[in-house]
Order: sequence, then structure tokens, then C-alpha cells
Amino acid sequence: MDFYPQMIKNLPQIDLDLPGIKGWLFESNDRQVVFFEIEPIGKMPDHSHCTQWGFVLDGNMKLTIDGKTSLLKKGDKYYIPEGTIHSAEFLTKVFVMDMFDSPDRYRAKK
Repeated sequence: MDFYPQMIKNLPQIDLDLPGIKGWLFESNDRQVVFFEIEPIGKMPDHSHCTQWGFVLDGNMKLTIDGKTSLLKKGDKYYIPEGTIHSAEFLTKVFVMDMFDSPDRYRAKK
């Protein structure tokens, strides 16, 4: 059984060329929400972008924000201010919902 219901799976997938990561895009004129499904792929490198708020729907991950690392699990939320260096390590299969304060953080697959 899929974790996400069909109403989410019917959203456009994000155009992302990273093995083990899928995302479904819900967007407005000035923000995006992405429903991610991430395999236990290990650590993503440090990076920064627009403001991001997220919620762990299932799974376990480590998130480092501005040098501080936290272990996140189902029910935990996080906030990453614009331009803040951060990285993540996916310890299990993880499902997260992220809101980005930008209309063009991701593009839909064509």
C-alpha cells in the first residue's frame, strides 16, 4: 500500500534527478508544498535556498540547520530560514511535507 493517497499521487511529480527521492508538487502563485518520499539514501550535502518549513509524516532523519543537528521522527517539524546552510541524513524511508516560500523552488516534470 502506498503511503500517500491517490489525491497526492495525482499531483505533478517534481523534476529532480536524485536517485531515491520522489516528490509531488502542490503550488500557488508564491509558495510550493512538496510531499516527499525519500529512501534511506544517506546524507545530502550542505546547501541553502528559500525559507522552508517541514513536517515529518513518517520515518527517521537527521537534520542539521546552521551547524545544529537534530534527530527527527514522525510528528516532528522544522523551520529553515532563507539562506541558512542545512543538510539532512535519511536513516529510514522518510515521508515529509515541505513548504517553500518561493514559487519556483521545484519544477513539475513534463
